Amino acid sequence: MNQKLRIDVRLPEGHWSGDVSRQRPDTTLRIEETMPLAKGRGTAILSSDLDVEKDLQNHPGIEEVERLSATRYLVKIGAKGGGFIRPILDAAVIPDSPFEIRDGWVDWQIECSNKSRQLLIKLLRQDHIPFRIISTRLNGNYLLTPRQRHVFEVGMKEGFWDVPRRTTLTDLSKQLGVSKSTLSAQIQRINNRVMHAFSEEIRKRSN
Repeated sequence: MNQKLRIDVRLPEGHWSGDVSRQRPDTTLRIEETMPLAKGRGTAILSSDLDVEKDLQNHPGIEEVERLSATRYLVKIGAKGGGFIRPILDAAVIPDSPFEIRDGWVDWQIECSNKSRQLLIKLLRQDHIPFRIISTRLNGNYLLTPRQRHVFEVGMKEGFWDVPRRTTLTDLSKQLGVSKSTLSAQIQRINNRVMHAFSEEIRKRSN
């Protein structure tokens, strides 16, 4: 059964959101959406309690900043700006969005198996990255959350899982009223839960 892990992790020096939040410990950065790209690049939409546009613009890891509102921004992250840290990638877990960062510490909630949780903690220790486990709890008996179930039902109806697909990620995201990056993360979690739940059945029914 999957677990819900809540963990605080100290982001390393050089990571854009860690550095900006350390420079401005009086504010909280709220990462609403992230879109990882190749070679460590990516984009993120964030908001904050205070105006941090200059802090974002001055960070060498950020290539471009677009102000969306008074304290909400779209940032384009460079190759060495820092996306998800290596232990997160190597453990193949996906933190839930949105998440918050304050004074260099990111508060992540991660749905994962016990094996993945143990691997993540091992990798954090190996890389000497400070962390604090806030809580770990077992998920209920339901395979999908209500939101995941809704995405699943709409995706099935529109033919997202058909071969060939009858709808695209872009069209499905518009229908659900979410960004492509948010929907992509939700679909990854759905696929992960379904594959793990039915892995033994798949093996039994396969040659």
